[in-house]
Amino acid sequence: MFAQGYPIMETKKLSHFRPVLKWAGGKRQLLPALINNMPDHFKGYYEPFLGGAALLTSLYSLGKIGSCIISDTNRDLFNLYVNIRENPQKLIDELNNLKFKNRKEDYYEARNLFNSTEDPLIRSVLFIYLNRHGYNGLYRVNSRNEFNVPFGRYNNPSMPSAENILAMAQILQSCTLLNSDFEIAVSDAESGDFVYFDPPYMPLNRTSYFTSYTSSGFTMEDQKRLAGIFRELTKKGVYVMESNSSSSFIRELYDGFDFLELNARRNINTMGAKRGNVKEILITNYSIVRQEFK
Repeated sequence: MFAQGYPIMETKKLSHFRPVLKWAGGKRQLLPALINNMPDHFKGYYEPFLGGAALLTSLYSLGKIGSCIISDTNRDLFNLYVNIRENPQKLIDELNNLKFKNRKEDYYEARNLFNSTEDPLIRSVLFIYLNRHGYNGLYRVNSRNEFNVPFGRYNNPSMPSAENILAMAQILQSCTLLNSDFEIAVSDAESGDFVYFDPPYMPLNRTSYFTSYTSSGFTMEDQKRLAGIFRELTKKGVYVMESNSSSSFIRELYDGFDFLELNARRNINTMGAKRGNVKEILITNYSIVRQEFK
């Protein structure tokens, strides 16, 4: 699918552009480790769990990727990125005219409106406001698929600048954007392509599961299915890197692949005492692919 390869260059300085969203579990703090552990050369780039797009933004700004295929099953996230790509100035204008401020009563009024409107542009504007003013950048829905994240109580929450939105629009112009399951999103990946998986993590314990990213969630069976796709891509000669929790379950699922432990600070836990630095792992298949596809 991708004819041209994109060489990986030295990582010295990350782009000054910031992602549009503040995303719980986002990868901004781990960007140097992620970028420095990517394959040296690859053709197409796939990211099926796009989330806040911190890695995509940095890779594009650093000239490490050209066209790419990105996806997320979160419908509101997909809708936001479509609006950024196709209507960036309208989005900026609506954000500038937004009446809601950093007040609890404003936040819950905006949340009620978000849960009741079907207008794609208005939902995108409210999504950004709720994301920046809600608790820890969470996206959480209840069984009725209603957004239910509480007010964040921040002193001075920032909103994305027009510059950042326009930069993101430029990035998305070169991407195929999907609202698909990860298996569908990577189905066209070929030998020499690179896939980065960043799924909802397998919890280390029961209290770690604080969010419901979609009303259906991401289950243990989904984790097993993802591991199966990881192995199928390896057999095709596709380079794959995955971030996940350092749980024994995940380590067993990916037995035979390479692991790299990383320290990350995570603030999402129902018990405040258990927030802080946690062990995460990067799983890669490069050594197997290089051996089998010399």
